[in-house]
Amino acid sequence: MLQPVQLFKLLADETRSTIVMLLREYSELCVCDICAATAESQPKISRHMALLREAELVTDRREGKWVHYRLSPHIPAWAAAIIDSAWNCERENIRNKLKNTLTASC
Repeated sequence: MLQPVQLFKLLADETRSTIVMLLREYSELCVCDICAATAESQPKISRHMALLREAELVTDRREGKWVHYRLSPHIPAWAAAIIDSAWNCERENIRNKLKNTLTASC
């Protein structure tokens, strides 16, 4: 079960926080979209995604050679409220980050 300290530690990293906000905005994203939006390499994103998966904050599904991620539907309500509050503060930045990158990725 996700604990508050664990969530705050995960979100304290800017890359992981951005990933969570991107998934909050777009529901589901391919690794290539996340890499493009964060300007990070696939191995680095994969390491961050592994931590988010271990904490059961995200789930994944494979489609051919691509892995798609989404926020877990089983996130505790308190954690979802924190993510929503953070997203409300960052939504314009997140939307702008992906606006230019989604058409060029994959």
